[in-house]
Amino acid sequence: MKRHLAIYIGTILRSVRSLLKGMRLTGYYFSHHKEIVTQQYPDNRETLALGERFRGEVVMPHNENNEHRCTGCTSCELACPNGTIKILTKFVVDEKGKKKKAIDTFVYHLGMCTFCNLCIIACPTDAIKMSHDFEHSTYDRKSLTKILNKPGSKLQEGVE
Repeated sequence: MKRHLAIYIGTILRSVRSLLKGMRLTGYYFSHHKEIVTQQYPDNRETLALGERFRGEVVMPHNENNEHRCTGCTSCELACPNGTIKILTKFVVDEKGKKKKAIDTFVYHLGMCTFCNLCIIACPTDAIKMSHDFEHSTYDRKSLTKILNKPGSKLQEGVE
């Protein structure tokens, strides 16, 4: 019985010590105002600095000739855990008369995306990347479904 009481009191003393340790750190930050880390959004939109590894929405970069790097392999679609990406492909005949699979429409459902980055990792041609856009509030869910390939875009030369 004495032993259980000693364990009980020891647990209480360690808990109080831990609480005081946390309160000491809180008091330090409270009294040192020059070390504020919190950014006051949206007041700081001009100076807002997002981290390099921040994950916003998925985008498909195009060059100045409206060319992209997506071959339509659907590896990003397969890697997505919740079906955020849907790639519709078509077959086109190249100048040599060979049929090749090409991307018709790259559909991205931003409202379903968990920003896990698995699609970016799975892409063998680095055709998609995460942007730093984060303001996506809307009253209409339809605006969260995006077509990533631009109209009239084609596969970039040298990408297989």
